[in-house]
Amino acid sequence: MVGGDGSVGPHTGAGERVLAWQPAVPGIVEVFHARFVEHVYPMHAHDSWTLLIVDQGAIRYELDHHEHGALGSVVSLLPPHVPHNGQAATAQGFRKRVLYLDTVHLPEAMIGHAVDTPTFTDPLLHRRIRQLHATLADPGAEFEAASRLALINDRLHVLLRGVEPPARHGDPRLAHRLRELLDARTTDGLSLTEAAAALHADPTHLIRAFGREFGMPPHRYLISRRVDRARALLLGGMPTRDVAAATGFHDQPHLNRHFKRIVGTTPGRYARSTAE
Repeated sequence: MVGGDGSVGPHTGAGERVLAWQPAVPGIVEVFHARFVEHVYPMHAHDSWTLLIVDQGAIRYELDHHEHGALGSVVSLLPPHVPHNGQAATAQGFRKRVLYLDTVHLPEAMIGHAVDTPTFTDPLLHRRIRQLHATLADPGAEFEAASRLALINDRLHVLLRGVEPPARHGDPRLAHRLRELLDARTTDGLSLTEAAAALHADPTHLIRAFGREFGMPPHRYLISRRVDRARALLLGGMPTRDVAAATGFHDQPHLNRHFKRIVGTTPGRYARSTAE
């Protein structure tokens, strides 16, 4: 089992495994995947937020002298600086995925809300967290991961406050400005933070405005533009091994995966088709 940075999760005991890494995504301090059967967490605290989903089994833990549980579709958000413990709720143990988030995007002012309500049964939030974990397994998808994290933070703000935000209208001008920026930086790429700073916009608003206007998130548009450039280079005779770097993809497997998803074939077969 390999992490996003190539780290390998060691066994910790019979049937137990841990995998941890630090992704290149601002706001995420650590990604931690684990399967435990007998391990019992003592009382401890973190400097960061603990965003937890349980894929198998159940966990019980104590937070601020109150007992809670995590299982199935429940999302747990444990606040920084507040001691908690944890252990399997059944003899079969549990399998969990955790994101440790810094306090920049999710401020410490919300700690009190999280202490009062550390668990959420919210399908939208749970789905977004699963999608982010899948994205974090791809070392070339930092823009997508940052976009997904922004939407998670947005949802957490709503749930902690208990108030749905007012509906926002589209912002076509902002969406077109972002598209122009992505077109200009297709190969070099840019981070969501850089895009938001350049356009003087909130990252979440930027993502939503782009999606409303063009029917896809900005990271998907960027990938499609890179695939278009790869097609042109392949048809022009550039060796397949050189195309990934020339079009901004992290590596050859990254290009192959996205190229096949969009075009329906691999770059190598696409290039050879011109001679058939």
